[in-house]
Amino acid sequence: MVDCTLGMGGHSEAILRRFDNLHLIGLDRDEQAHELAGARLAPFQDRIDLVHAVYDEIADVVEDLGFPGVDGVLFDLGVSSLQLDERERGFAYSYDAPLDMRMDTSVGPTAEDLVNDLERDELLRIIRQWGEEKFAGRISTAIVEARAKNRITSTAELVDVIRSVVPAAAARNHGHPAKRTFQALRIAVNEELDVLERAIPAAMGALNVGGRVVVMSYHSLEDKITKRHFVQGSTSSAPPGFPVELDEHKAEYKVLTKGTEKPSDHEIAENSRAASARLRAVERVLKRS
Repeated sequence: MVDCTLGMGGHSEAILRRFDNLHLIGLDRDEQAHELAGARLAPFQDRIDLVHAVYDEIADVVEDLGFPGVDGVLFDLGVSSLQLDERERGFAYSYDAPLDMRMDTSVGPTAEDLVNDLERDELLRIIRQWGEEKFAGRISTAIVEARAKNRITSTAELVDVIRSVVPAAAARNHGHPAKRTFQALRIAVNEELDVLERAIPAAMGALNVGGRVVVMSYHSLEDKITKRHFVQGSTSSAPPGFPVELDEHKAEYKVLTKGTEKPSDHEIAENSRAASARLRAVERVLKRS
């Protein structure tokens, strides 16, 4: 199976312990995650391949390792606990840090680059579309005005700018005023939704018959992409009103979850960050030649 979001290796370790005949491929773009997961999974070193890659590269990785297909794929989307807890990475709005937000710190522009260099209209689009922030107009305007005086280089500076224009009542009702803007910038920096659009069908295509893709998402944008690909794959292509479903019309996949599965109260008590998780799963039931 493939753990597309290796992180610190917690899921991979649990799976390897449960299935003693399993070979696991772990993908992550975060080099620090590879160091930590590699140490954690050292007892299973003869049954693992850990690859520095983005998860939309799953098909190439599986092929390069010589596997004709896989029996399971896991996605645990969004920012990892490792990234949130490492303050210098700049993912969290709760403490001051450099405004980075890159999952792979070796490549690409940072959140600081986006905040200071993008036009106001592009900032507005990112914050509104990917943060689902109703005060996106105010926030993008305030960012442009603030950076005209001094470059915004830290999370605390950005939080102060956001607080200055988001009404206190909105923050009381909807959580930290910077939450949605930080989400939007993180998605933009790491191109998360574009990558996911490619990764879900690639993962489904890599499955053997009977294999499953399981996706845990943490906001509606991720879940909508996952749902759309799962529904498309599990829908017959027979024309409406066609009297017989021919083999070539049969769906290759079957959705295993009714809507989304949510974490139990016990799971949330053990890990509060799981509260917003939503799980979907699909199984390959047919493989066309």
